[in-house]
Amino acid sequence: MVDLSVAVSVFFAGGDSVDKPAVRKGECRLRSLQAALKRRAEKSDNIAMALLPILCFPDPRLHTVAKPVAEVNDQIRQFAADMIETMYDAKGVGLAATQVDFHQRLVVMDTSEDRDSPIVLINPELLWMSNERVKGEEGCLSVPGIYDGVERAAQVKVQALDEHGQSRIIEAEGLMAVCIQHEMDHLMGKVFVEYLSPLKRMRIKGKLLKAQREAERA
Repeated sequence: MVDLSVAVSVFFAGGDSVDKPAVRKGECRLRSLQAALKRRAEKSDNIAMALLPILCFPDPRLHTVAKPVAEVNDQIRQFAADMIETMYDAKGVGLAATQVDFHQRLVVMDTSEDRDSPIVLINPELLWMSNERVKGEEGCLSVPGIYDGVERAAQVKVQALDEHGQSRIIEAEGLMAVCIQHEMDHLMGKVFVEYLSPLKRMRIKGKLLKAQREAERA
C-alpha cells in the first residue's frame, strides 16, 4: 500500500532530498504535456488555455452539488484542459470543477510520479469501495495551508466518461483512490474539513477568513 501520510489529494511538494535531475526531467515532461494540451485546445476552440480562479473555504459555492455533464463537447474538453493547467500551476494532484465555480460533474487528476499522466473523469460514479480503511493526512487547494487526517476506503472502483466521451472503469488504490474520493466529495458539495470536528472547522474558517482579509488589504 502507498504511504498516505502526506497531503495526498491536493499538494505535490518536494524537499531537500529531491533528485534534481529527476525534477528537471519531470519539468521537461510537464512542459511537453502542457504544450500538447494547448495545441489540442487551440485546435478545438482556437482558444488558449487559461488559469482558473480557485474558490477558497468557506466560500458557500463550494457546497453546491454539481449537475451531470449533458454532453461531452469541445467546450467541456476546453474547460477540462483549463482545469489541468490550473491544477499543475497550483501544484495539485486533483481538481474538481466545483472548486473553480463550474458546477458540473467534472474532475481532473494526475497522481503519476512524473506528473505527466492527466486523467479526465466526467460524470464519475463510485461502483465499489473496499471495507478496508486507511487514514492519511489530506490537504486541499480550496483550503490552502491546512492538513489533517481523513479516513477513506483503501480501494475504489469508479466509472466515468473520458474527454472523448468514452466510458471507462478505473480500479484504484493508494493515492489515486484517496484522490478520487476527495474530488468526488467536492462534486457533492463537501470539503474535506467537514470530516473534522466542529472546533477544528471553526478554527480553520477563522484562519482562512483572516488570511483573505489581509490579502485584500495588501
